Amino acid sequence: MNNVKNVFSIKDLENLSGIKAHTIRIWEKRYNVLEPMRTETNIRYYDLVALQKLLNITLLHNHGYKISKISKLSPDKINVMVREIVNEKSVKHHAINAFKMAMMNFDQVLFFNTYSNLLSEKSFREVFYEVFIPLMNEIGLLWQAETITPAHEHFISYLIKQKLLVNTEKIQLLEPTRTDKVFVLFLPANEIHELGLMYLNYEVILNGYKTIYLGESVPIDSLKDIKRYFDNVVYISYMTVEPTKDNISDYMKEIHKEILEGENAELWAVGRMTEFIKPNQNSKIKTFNSILELSKEL
Repeated sequence: MNNVKNVFSIKDLENLSGIKAHTIRIWEKRYNVLEPMRTETNIRYYDLVALQKLLNITLLHNHGYKISKISKLSPDKINVMVREIVNEKSVKHHAINAFKMAMMNFDQVLFFNTYSNLLSEKSFREVFYEVFIPLMNEIGLLWQAETITPAHEHFISYLIKQKLLVNTEKIQLLEPTRTDKVFVLFLPANEIHELGLMYLNYEVILNGYKTIYLGESVPIDSLKDIKRYFDNVVYISYMTVEPTKDNISDYMKEIHKEILEGENAELWAVGRMTEFIKPNQNSKIKTFNSILELSKEL
């Protein structure tokens, strides 16, 4: 059975393209750029072809082309102009749209081709910051709006994880050049959103340090043994949904008591839930607003 999502509401198109539903309706009526299909109860819906066309029109519109001019172009001409813009100007916007299309259609080939094209012009670090981070932020919003299913999110996340693992392995073969501290990376218990932490592992290794990557859903008890093996440990944790707002203060107290107190160690925390950590709660605990901000501390 084919469960690929191939029918979209106008709200889905708004979420995926960034163009307001009201504007899409105006473009339909005034310029006939899209032809919605209708249910028996006269509700608009769109197919993947319409979504792809809208994403291409959005790219042209964002690069200064008037919708009145775009509406007179053939689909082939629109595709040619999109490719020219991608080649001459910004690949970022087009790449994000291509990755979204790959996700919606569970299309691995489109994902890999788009990624390869990006790598021909950018470093992996640039690809992650300029494309993957904005993409994952958008995907989070699309999931909240129920435009995509958890299956879509898992599909695209797994492909990005593959690229992170490949690029991390390349630099893991190198001996650490900085030995003043060791970094231990983990997600708190019941936290499974791993992409950010995986990239931080790559960034720390890239900066010449040894890392110990423990991955998702690690209980505090499992961290206790680390201090027996290493001096001057920096723990890095990415907190997207765990610990919860109500529990994070107690979690930080337990972290301090069990693995930081009396040790040459500190915790660096990043992610959405860190906003609920009280400022200056503990001198051994640092919080960061973003992956980039934390990376600059290395």
